[in-house]
Amino acid sequence: MQWQRRIAPYIFISPFFILYAAFHLYPTLWALYLSFFQQTGIGSAAKWVGLGNYIKLLSDDRFLKAVVNTSYYAAGSLFIILPAALLLGLAFNIRDLRASSFFRLFYFTPNITSGVVVAIIFGLVFDFEYGLINNWLLAPLGIAKQRWMQNAALIMPAIIIVGLWRYTGINALYFLAGLQNIPHELNEAAQIDGATRWQVFRHIILPLLRPVVLFTVVIAIIGSYNLFGEPFLLAGAEGGVRNAGLFMTMYLYLNAFRYMKFGYASAIGYALTLIILALSLLQLRLLGAFKED
Repeated sequence: MQWQRRIAPYIFISPFFILYAAFHLYPTLWALYLSFFQQTGIGSAAKWVGLGNYIKLLSDDRFLKAVVNTSYYAAGSLFIILPAALLLGLAFNIRDLRASSFFRLFYFTPNITSGVVVAIIFGLVFDFEYGLINNWLLAPLGIAKQRWMQNAALIMPAIIIVGLWRYTGINALYFLAGLQNIPHELNEAAQIDGATRWQVFRHIILPLLRPVVLFTVVIAIIGSYNLFGEPFLLAGAEGGVRNAGLFMTMYLYLNAFRYMKFGYASAIGYALTLIILALSLLQLRLLGAFKED
């Protein structure tokens, strides 16, 4: 009876660990093992190459292009999407803003919309003849229509515009949650002492928002380097003109499921993991996550 009482809790929680081991831990470890082999196609013999797949990545022009494109989008997330979300969060935090709950729901909706649906909609938005941007934005300004998805210089800005529409709202809600935890008395006291709005933001609001900033920055980096659906559907599996929209996840997909190079695709996956880990740690270090207050 005593033995049954000890083992019973582990039996109840075992389904989670069994499913986790079967569908996450095992594939992860198997991919690491496979990254040291060269295997083409299902059932073919695997050839040991050691670090050969990883070394090959350093001279693979398409992989390096995918790294540059993905980093381009990540920079857009950090320096365009997150600042826009912060400004939106500050606007939501205005106490006398009418219908603020409606605006919060309105800006949150894009985040729960399927990436496939978003890509299809923006495929129409960027259409050359009938697209919203060409006809409603560029034409009134006297700017010639652009072929967004056929111009190598415009593919990445177009994908960043999609990200701006989809992810600004959810990040604004993160910032809003942090802003609402800042005592309003601190702002009032600073203003009474003669501080300007910029000084209040710079010396009070921003330092107190540091945990939220850390969270959103790391999430933005992880999300940017894992982005797949929108660029895949907008630019095509090959990334469009001169691979201008090729992301690392797309190149991994091509090698795994089109070229059947499972070992090389596994190496790309782990290279992606290392890049995300390194950039996340760098951002946490720069933002002072490891400093004691």
